[in-house]
Amino acid sequence: MIETASAAFPAAASSLKARALAFYLPQYFPIEENDQWWGAGFTEWTNAARARRLYPGHLQPTLPGDLGFYDLRVPETRRAQADLARSYGVEAFVYWHYWFGGGDRILDRPFREVLESGEPDLGFALAWANQTWTGIWHAAADRVLKQQTYPGPEDDRAHFDAILPAFRDERYVRVGGRPLFYVFRPEELPDPAAFVDRWQGMARDAGLEGLYLVAEASDLLGAGARYTDAAADGFDASVYMRLPARVTRASRLRMRAMRKALGGPEIWPYSDSVVDEYPRDPDVQPCIYPNWDNTPRAGRRGLVLQGSTPELFRRNVEAAVALLGDRPAEERLLWVKSWNEWAEGNHLEPDLRQGHGWLKALRAGLS
Repeated sequence: MIETASAAFPAAASSLKARALAFYLPQYFPIEENDQWWGAGFTEWTNAARARRLYPGHLQPTLPGDLGFYDLRVPETRRAQADLARSYGVEAFVYWHYWFGGGDRILDRPFREVLESGEPDLGFALAWANQTWTGIWHAAADRVLKQQTYPGPEDDRAHFDAILPAFRDERYVRVGGRPLFYVFRPEELPDPAAFVDRWQGMARDAGLEGLYLVAEASDLLGAGARYTDAAADGFDASVYMRLPARVTRASRLRMRAMRKALGGPEIWPYSDSVVDEYPRDPDVQPCIYPNWDNTPRAGRRGLVLQGSTPELFRRNVEAAVALLGDRPAEERLLWVKSWNEWAEGNHLEPDLRQGHGWLKALRAGLS
């Protein structure tokens, strides 16, 4: 069990076997850009609510339960989310953070208000979603909406300075006293090793002990991780992201043939043993998914995990917790995708079908 508690690792979570960090999507309030691209009032709820069954047994639409179709500009909503997360063992929200270069930001209002107001009193960290936005999920793959750029060291300095107040906040997730910062696409950085050196230097110059830099190693269906150089480039850890799908070489070929012949989304059985195939490297941290169904965004081009249940999810939580068991307490980071990705079908928030089932499963697996 984890025995110690600190500002970086709250006492309320000290009875849990791992530190659960849940990715948090801020796209639940209207912004000018989305109005221009997709129509007035567009939010992630637009996708989730218009989802439809695409084949017999397809569980769509999936609609929110306790929290309803919320607006993240409302402080009471953010407080209710935090209270719910804390009660089921989530230590922190990891907010997707957008910096496209040259100070170009988007969807930053909810986190900015959390930071400036001091509420809610739940842990948080930032995950830099450094990727160009396109219309790929809306039948417009060649349409560039916002281009991710890397202007150079001066822009890194401006980026770091913009989020330094968050790093200084007592709620910010720390490992070994260092604020955690997550990079979504490290392989797209012009020079990942130089990025690590530069950001660590800026952190020390700012009076911090450094940063705990985490790189995503994405491996969608077990075909191979997109980024494997985290340790060589100086990152402190990487997060292994893999959909919990039961996939074999034969089933992969069969699915491709079926999809070509019949159309419609890819459909894979949900696996409760996928953690058995995760790397056993102490610098690689596990990420787990309650479910996946991105057809609300992608329609027939999407991918669905069939047959997921809270019980199967709990088994994956337990396996991931066991994988972390021999690591130092502060480094037992269990990443959950996600708190509220409703249009990707991976959310811990209560829905009308499972109620609090996903949250109960997480808590059971952690304790």
